[in-house]
Amino acid sequence: MKKTALITGATSGIGRATAHEFAKHGINLILCGRRQERLDSVQKALSRETDVYILNFDVRDRKQTFEAIASLPKEFQKIDILINNAGNAHGLDPIQTGSLDDWDAMMDINVKGLLYVSKAIIPGMTDRKSGHIINIGSSAGKEVYPNGNVYCGSKHAVLAITEGMRIDLNPFGIKVGAINPGLVETEFSEVRFKGDSKADNVYKGYKALQPEDVADVIYFAISRPAHVNIADVLMFCTAQASSTIVKKSN
Repeated sequence: MKKTALITGATSGIGRATAHEFAKHGINLILCGRRQERLDSVQKALSRETDVYILNFDVRDRKQTFEAIASLPKEFQKIDILINNAGNAHGLDPIQTGSLDDWDAMMDINVKGLLYVSKAIIPGMTDRKSGHIINIGSSAGKEVYPNGNVYCGSKHAVLAITEGMRIDLNPFGIKVGAINPGLVETEFSEVRFKGDSKADNVYKGYKALQPEDVADVIYFAISRPAHVNIADVLMFCTAQASSTIVKKSN
């Protein structure tokens, strides 16, 4: 019996790479994102390998989120795997000059969006007494760094919520884990620096993790035997030792 996975933030980076990885293994996909044209292109690329359904909504919008997930056709309603990947970083400012809009965006997507999507899907898992949830955290959820304040706070929240989910869903046999990458070469820095050229230098002078590297680990986690749950993974590229120590070539 083929499994069905729902992936948020599936139009780029880790989400898209995970969709490609899952498709290779014949997992049916529900791909969620805000960019319709990108959803269309990922669906077209992967439909040769598996069944793909797309949902265009913003996880920050509670009503939209519940309506989108409720609209799934019957054959996609049994969600076995949830990958809460949608997330972002806005700005890199000290707390005293931080932007309220940036703070709202990070808390709304990274924390509340994850909760909305989970709330829409978990009841089906508890009814069936099976399921697997992977929340994509960050090394910023393990360690606070200068100017990371609210972003780090949002990712610490993801880890606390993950642990809470694992405890609360334990009686139902539902697996819950977090994958926490360090520096991954995606559009992440462009968003964080709002298109500023500073983003170009973030990944220079060393080999950062690639989205496919993280997707490999996510697939590893969801493909373990029934009695094995990968509860928490912290992954760095070789050049990175911590949030602030990265070995770069000159």
